[in-house]
Amino acid sequence: MTTTAGVATDVVGTAPAPVVSVRPVTLEAPGRGEELRARVSAPTTGDELPVVLLSHGFGSSLDGYGPLADFWAAHGLVVVQPTHLDSRTVGLAPDDPRTPDIWRVRVDDLRRALDQLDTVEAAVPGLGGHLDRSRVAVAGHSYGAQTAGSLLGQRVLDPAGTPGDDLSDPRIRAGVLLAAAGTGGAALSPFAAEHFPFMNPDFTTMTTPALVVAGDKDDSPLSVRGPEWFTDPYHLSPGPKSLLTLFGGEHSLGGIAGYEIRETTDEHPGRLALLQRVTLAYLRHALGVGDADWTAVRRALAESDAPLGRIESK
Repeated sequence: MTTTAGVATDVVGTAPAPVVSVRPVTLEAPGRGEELRARVSAPTTGDELPVVLLSHGFGSSLDGYGPLADFWAAHGLVVVQPTHLDSRTVGLAPDDPRTPDIWRVRVDDLRRALDQLDTVEAAVPGLGGHLDRSRVAVAGHSYGAQTAGSLLGQRVLDPAGTPGDDLSDPRIRAGVLLAAAGTGGAALSPFAAEHFPFMNPDFTTMTTPALVVAGDKDDSPLSVRGPEWFTDPYHLSPGPKSLLTLFGGEHSLGGIAGYEIRETTDEHPGRLALLQRVTLAYLRHALGVGDADWTAVRRALAESDAPLGRIESK
């Protein structure tokens, strides 16, 4: 058995399949003001394929996160990536009346994608009849992690500390939260407190199983607490949850946002390989596809002499 970044490279039980990606897939979005465009990536082989909704970070688009979307699709998952209104490709003006509610529109975007899986399936040649709609997960990075968290049961507190609407979706069986923001209030920097009032999450109702991923060097200007702020979604939510801490990881977690160096501050092929394998193994485990890979990556990290991360669970 060979290893990369302290994790077995052969923990994935099958060789990667060729992947087909279709973009843009246009989904119905009445009242949104902009058409909802998505990218769909799927393996060219396999039946009963689980679905992962992937929410991008601020300013990105359906074209981002290739290192994750391509890897997951090559190993048996169908990945749906909507472009949210904050994307640079949309060019929404700062004074647009929709701007204060973009965080909620983002959640609606994911729900629309889930509602329109018939359209998603029909858009990809050969995919028809091969989706397993009982196995759906949601994932997101940064702003996208807050979006994903809402579908897992996370709620937003108002200034008085009262939880807002429950935006969870029972069709979602699991989540992966990558560099997700922690608590609001006194934990926020003055800039974040002024400009992002929705960044005040309550994790106590986030009951859906999830993997939280945090870099121990991710020192965000949005918080005064340092990198440990990004572990709040794990520590403050009820189980079952797991936490992957990436050693040396900054906000891009080794380079998940794209293949180009300019898209990350902490490019590290080994850290990225670790993240790819752990997230895939977790999704397969949480969606009931198989536990062997999840067991293997946890053991490999625990037994490594020089691991690039650690996993804890509750």
